[in-house]
Amino acid sequence: MFTRVGSAAYKTGLGNIEALCETLGNPEQKFKSIHVAGTNGKGSSSHLLASVLMEAGYKTGLFTSPHLKDFRERIRINGKLISRPEVIRFVEKSKIQFGSLEPSFFEMNVALAFDYFARKKVDIAVIETGLGGRLDSTNVITPELSLITNISFDHADLLGNTLELIASEKAGIIKLNVPVVVSEKQSETFGVFHQKALGMQSVIRYAEDEIRWENVREEFHDGRPWLMAETWWLKEKLSIQSPLAGNYQLKNLAGVLTALDRLKQQGWKISKNAVEAGIRKVIENTGLHGRWEMLSEQPRVFCDTGHNEAGVREVLKQIAKTPHQQLHLVWGMVSDKDVTKVLSLLPTDARYYFCKAQLPRALDAKMLQEKALENGLKGKAYTSVQNALKAAKKAAQTNDLVVVGGSTFVVAEVV
Repeated sequence: MFTRVGSAAYKTGLGNIEALCETLGNPEQKFKSIHVAGTNGKGSSSHLLASVLMEAGYKTGLFTSPHLKDFRERIRINGKLISRPEVIRFVEKSKIQFGSLEPSFFEMNVALAFDYFARKKVDIAVIETGLGGRLDSTNVITPELSLITNISFDHADLLGNTLELIASEKAGIIKLNVPVVVSEKQSETFGVFHQKALGMQSVIRYAEDEIRWENVREEFHDGRPWLMAETWWLKEKLSIQSPLAGNYQLKNLAGVLTALDRLKQQGWKISKNAVEAGIRKVIENTGLHGRWEMLSEQPRVFCDTGHNEAGVREVLKQIAKTPHQQLHLVWGMVSDKDVTKVLSLLPTDARYYFCKAQLPRALDAKMLQEKALENGLKGKAYTSVQNALKAAKKAAQTNDLVVVGGSTFVVAEVV
């Protein structure tokens, strides 16, 4: 299982998922979809799109990965988790049906989601890629629209060691005559997407060129930070109130708004009220967690799932914007990330509480402590994420800031 073990469990190629879908009667052809790929931001963008479509009155499927607490988080309809009996029924049936195919964990996830969305007759499903795009198991759909978020370094051993190579993998979701929206215009990847879209006769739009933000600010409501902003959308002034705080969410929101604009052009009925309500209610509608999320006020504790170079840079920007005296970082990582690169970004004046999430891929806390020390980062190693967080909260003074991060799996153990 890739989530727990890493690249040894990664299968390339679409042959298996195509065979699984054929066995199930090709469910991927029985519902409309939006396909979302990218290095960072694809999870937030997928949840935002699903929330708006729900508010617009559509029966909306949502497929994402990884999960934080419960496997069923990956597959939802109108925000509701797939039921346990549905999962059990599928596994029992597929053990016989899939026989010699020996599907990977993720291939089974995708087959289950597609089968479920087709049988429940969703109006549309937002499908987030697992890893990459071109060879990702989700890439058997022909969507209404493709959305590509940020491109940065992650899984270089599988996707390539340059932004151009990684972008070419993500660009694999661009389909013939299917429009594509790119959230962030990056000089290294612009040519890759442009050429792919040209070859596929796909209309390509760059959200960064279309959405201009005004009156951007952060406000606290019920003790939690909200991202507030205004922009023009389809000649209407939008007032954005997003519980997904952090200025990096503006890039995701720009991609989402441009994608919704395109969907409207294609005949989908999406009002200004649905957009504003969908963004405002994204957490309650879809159950999204772990994006600059406040866990407590006294002391002030935040968590964020940013775990690669670009993601951690954005977390650090958010920390810099949050008033505090002493910074306490509860930090754990998985061993197949560029650990040294990420550690080199972290502030040397913070106090560190190194920990290991409960999965085989996680880097040993003592080993992380040693690597961190080489980068001038000092702190203690703890036997669990919870023990590390307890120590940080105990040490933190009233005006200090505690941040939990470094890995999705570390955050999963505190939300």
